[in-house]
Amino acid sequence: MYVPPAFRTDDPSALHGVIREARLANLVTATAEGLMATPLPLFLVPDEGPHGTLYGHLARANPQWKQAPVGPAMAIFAGPDAYITPSWYATKREHGKVVPTWNYVAVHAYGAAEFFEDPARLLDAVRRLTELHEGGRPAPWAVSDAPADFIRAQLRGIVGLRLPIERIEGKRKMSQNRSAEDRAGVAAGLAASERPSDRAAAVLIPT
Repeated sequence: MYVPPAFRTDDPSALHGVIREARLANLVTATAEGLMATPLPLFLVPDEGPHGTLYGHLARANPQWKQAPVGPAMAIFAGPDAYITPSWYATKREHGKVVPTWNYVAVHAYGAAEFFEDPARLLDAVRRLTELHEGGRPAPWAVSDAPADFIRAQLRGIVGLRLPIERIEGKRKMSQNRSAEDRAGVAAGLAASERPSDRAAAVLIPT
């Protein structure tokens, strides 16, 4: 990922925060058959390895896990993003030398993808992923709510993924390269948008 210094994020807690907030990642592997990608919900175990370890699962019918990766896999996590119109810039009114851009947050995590089929490990991964996304609900659903034989049958249809993060890079492009007046205009414009993703990006504009 191209990351100019002004937009680089190196703080581990910030990088892990983006991973936790992203509800869906893209797992990308290079194989002898070419690039392969699968959208996956993943969860992070932050203290497993130097940069944490990601876990998830794929459908057993998905060919990606059967194709040996060439080099490390990459998990792509996206944070808030928004189109930025030059009309929000104070400098537009001063000299007009402005163009549109896009603000966004992204984290790329790299490591050797490990796929596993052990039922106990699969069940643990499914439980932890379920608890992550059900935890905030008034009446959270648990894997144990379903019949055990049904869950065992479901587990036979998936394979687990373990991705120890060997390298991680983050980019937070939120108008840091603009003047304070331009940033204020961007924040106000995004905050007034009807799009929830725009409003999410608005609070990330540095003031």
